[in-house]
Amino acid sequence: MDSAKTLRVAWMGVAGYAASLELQNAIVAARMREMAGDTLLLLEHPHVYTLGRGADERFVISRTPAIPIHRVSRGGQVTYHGPGQLVGYPIIKLEGAERDVLRYLRKLEAAIIAALGRLGIAATRRAGMTGVWVGQRKIASIGVGIRRWTTLHGFALNIATDLAYFDAIVPCGIEGCRMTSIAHEGRPDATMIDVAHLVADAFVEEFGYSASETVAADRLWSLLESAPSGCEAQK
Repeated sequence: MDSAKTLRVAWMGVAGYAASLELQNAIVAARMREMAGDTLLLLEHPHVYTLGRGADERFVISRTPAIPIHRVSRGGQVTYHGPGQLVGYPIIKLEGAERDVLRYLRKLEAAIIAALGRLGIAATRRAGMTGVWVGQRKIASIGVGIRRWTTLHGFALNIATDLAYFDAIVPCGIEGCRMTSIAHEGRPDATMIDVAHLVADAFVEEFGYSASETVAADRLWSLLESAPSGCEAQK
């Protein structure tokens, strides 16, 4: 990672899944054409279940008609997103030695582990698995997509999530997986915004950015629309 790079961080608030995916796709397209810089979207989704591109539907144990299910282009199995959960979508171009999917996954885990450490929660990895754990309980799930070495999708960190929603699925396809949250691990005082700031700071540090730039959510589309055309970007 070029240490002179700045990461653009946008707090989206509560954002619908389909609209967020549309925005991700637009930023990915712009990033691949060098019309946008590296971006981290942080947000909270309404209730939704998502399936990775090769996910097995048998891991959806029961369906609630009011909660939509989306199959998307990330890796991994089924997971839940909803209120009280911080979702992060990094859209960054992997270059040089960073063009390594496993290295990227481990760095995402490291950033989340570092952020949790600042809350006094000792989180770890588990051998052979992707995600972040506290003891035997999973606190963060990761599922990514990569297009021409530009990342999309990302991670979900449970802050004060109603964990009962995970009962309808086999989380990440791991039989017997128990989920947990920051609140369950002794920090019910941690707010969504507090944790978002901690995660953004840890992401900047882990990925070697020189600084971060906070961008208002309502400016993202206008920034994309005002970006130079492909020919202008190459001048």
